[in-house]
Amino acid sequence: MLDQRQTCYSCYRPMLTCMCKYINKISSNTKFILLMHPKEFRKTKNGSGHFTHKSLENSEIHIGIDFTANKRINELIDDTNNACYILYPGHESLLLNKNKPQENKNLVLFLIDSTWACSKKMLRVSKNLARLPRMSFTHNKSSQFIFKTQPAHYCLSTMESTLCILELLNIHGIENIKNKELEGFLEPFTQMVKYQVKCIPNNEIRYKEPFKKSSV
Repeated sequence: MLDQRQTCYSCYRPMLTCMCKYINKISSNTKFILLMHPKEFRKTKNGSGHFTHKSLENSEIHIGIDFTANKRINELIDDTNNACYILYPGHESLLLNKNKPQENKNLVLFLIDSTWACSKKMLRVSKNLARLPRMSFTHNKSSQFIFKTQPAHYCLSTMESTLCILELLNIHGIENIKNKELEGFLEPFTQMVKYQVKCIPNNEIRYKEPFKKSSV
């Protein structure tokens, strides 16, 4: 019998609930850098950051809080061939629904994988990230995270947010990812949610509309 304490070191879930078989890798022109808070790294049951990283061939994951002195992060930011943005809302952020990122450079997008409270601290103490131009998007989707309380109705998981970004980059012609690939992107996340829901009494779940591909 499989030891329930064993961990899959690819998706970082217990081996009995490993979701790796559902991962559909996507190749993108954009480089995605996931900045994961240590607390998020330890969320082996419902974190979507690992799924996002494993599903994007052109991605990296870095764990920490203050990335000011992180050599790899600074290499990417200082490379003049890169156009670096951080996905974070703000009055001066580039709204991807309406505007293209800087062209003729390699797009590098930093994603903070953490709670909103921890994200604010990470951005505040990471001086290099705080100086980056921000990117944001609007959407009309509902998160599949039906067993997790979100700070606001419009909040999405890291993986769901990444899908929105990929769809918008497709519209701008920066990416050329097939619809079939995009439709399968959330599969490991969807299967994880289904498994977690089975473990919770029905009366404790506040059901939402499913996450659907739609105008963002």
